[in-house]
Amino acid sequence: MEQLNQVLATSLDEIKQLKSLQELEQLKARYVGKSGAITAFMQKLKDIAPEERKSFGAEVNKIKTQFEDALNEQKQSIVAAELERKLASETIDVTLDGRGAKNGSLHPVSLTLERLVLLFGQMGFRVASGPEIETDYYNFKALNIPDNHPARAMQDTFYTESGHVLRTHTSPIQVRFAEKQTPPIKIVAPGRVFRVDMDATHSPMFHQLELLWIDKGISFANLKAVIIEFMRKFFEDDSLQVRFRASFFPFTEPSAEIDIYFAKAKKWLEVGGCGMVHPNVLNYMNIDANEYSGFAFGFGIDRLAMLKYGITDLRLMFENDLDFLTQFRGH
Repeated sequence: MEQLNQVLATSLDEIKQLKSLQELEQLKARYVGKSGAITAFMQKLKDIAPEERKSFGAEVNKIKTQFEDALNEQKQSIVAAELERKLASETIDVTLDGRGAKNGSLHPVSLTLERLVLLFGQMGFRVASGPEIETDYYNFKALNIPDNHPARAMQDTFYTESGHVLRTHTSPIQVRFAEKQTPPIKIVAPGRVFRVDMDATHSPMFHQLELLWIDKGISFANLKAVIIEFMRKFFEDDSLQVRFRASFFPFTEPSAEIDIYFAKAKKWLEVGGCGMVHPNVLNYMNIDANEYSGFAFGFGIDRLAMLKYGITDLRLMFENDLDFLTQFRGH
């Protein structure tokens, strides 16, 4: 017992000298590990007389408990000291001058979309929205797109396992809105669209805006007037040249491509498509084609942003490069 008490006294002195958790674990192993000094006394129980074995075992357990209590107390002290040192080293002097904060900026696509909604809002058009995952009916059939049309091919359209599609244009919004409304209808439908394409001027996901105006007596002259007015306001050029080239779209008749003369590039650039809403589409909208007429046109928001801000590669829009994005601060 005298030896046991001496071991305890020595261990308690050593515990007081511990400075780190690593030292603590090493000391713990030396005393209560498999071959530790206190553990060795437990292994001597078999050599103790039976009548003394119980009291001896109790005493060894008592000594072990005292050792472990002292060890845990020192451990808490070490942890507290380390935390205090860490907090002291990480203290922030709030009275120091700040490093300065940079203001963020809107993405060029967001800037362009805001401007589009503002300009068309001034013309009396309100915003409509719809789902990005569409049915075949709204994405193709209700827009007079036949079953054998190339746009339905797998290499052009993303299909889901359920047979739905990621909308290839925002035109389905027009049908969804118009079939539940009574003319006059004046809406713009902005949103993300998806097509199987990827290069410097195309992305598998891009942003599109389409416009729809249906009322009695709407003509191609109204279409041209709205488009020319919009283009000149958007590019802030009252003398901007806009031309219309005959084209074909299943959902409009007659149809046209829209070009603008881009002075910086000194050439005509295509910016979108337009036309008078096809009578078949009006029927799908539950609108009497004999009483009402309308026009629609659509264009890529990303494309307009590139022209507006002089961006040469569409992929820059989606790479989140801060050097690129910070150029638009203040626009």
